[in-house]
Amino acid sequence: MKHRWQFINSGRRNGEYNMQFDTALAINLLEANGVPALRVYGWKPYAISLGYNQRRHDFDEMKCRDAGIDIVRRPTGGRAILHADELTYCVVMESDGKNISESYREISRALESGLKFLGADVEYTLSQPNFPALYRQQTSLPCFTSSARYEIQYQGRKLVGSAQRRYSADGREVVLQHGSILLGPAHRGLGELLKIDSEEIHTIIQHDLESKTTDLSEVLGRTVTFEETANAVKKGFETAWEVEFSEPEVVVEQH
Repeated sequence: MKHRWQFINSGRRNGEYNMQFDTALAINLLEANGVPALRVYGWKPYAISLGYNQRRHDFDEMKCRDAGIDIVRRPTGGRAILHADELTYCVVMESDGKNISESYREISRALESGLKFLGADVEYTLSQPNFPALYRQQTSLPCFTSSARYEIQYQGRKLVGSAQRRYSADGREVVLQHGSILLGPAHRGLGELLKIDSEEIHTIIQHDLESKTTDLSEVLGRTVTFEETANAVKKGFETAWEVEFSEPEVVVEQH
């Protein structure tokens, strides 16, 4: 039996719009005013999104402003991401009794299916570091320097970084998970936007961003576009989850 969802390609929008849109999808579903959704989008201007508990003063706001890069806080946890040459996905759905790890795995299964349609032989990791200890280190500030269980990798290098939050009310629970699918190497520029006094720590972060991450263009040896990735991700959910998306698809004009 196919499940009815909505698919939303909202194009490239600013960070505040993107985070409010994702939150609204979750709240509407929680209040029974919406339906499960897969949303894909980009960022214009480029932006750094901070995990819910990260400190803004760890980032050089003057450098960001001079580079035309916004800083926005996500409703979810995790670490900072520079949203540049990438596609961000958002999944909003009922938890159906699944814990965070279980729903993470299921979403990664659909993403894996979609990325394989592009020809990327990806897999997800089955281990993860001790995050409470890791997060006490400055070297952990960027999301892409470490991988959580069930995050998507290619040959041991991180390709997709994700974060999740649960919303609960009146016995119902809704999952909001969003994440960055790297199309090119621009995410590595995050290291230059951190406010770090130690040259040694800065060098470690930059090395980790370069050695522990990859992107679809590197994996496939060609330029990979936003639109073809959006279509592949949609197809991955249709195939892995037997989702039937509502028509017409909601497409917001890019500005």
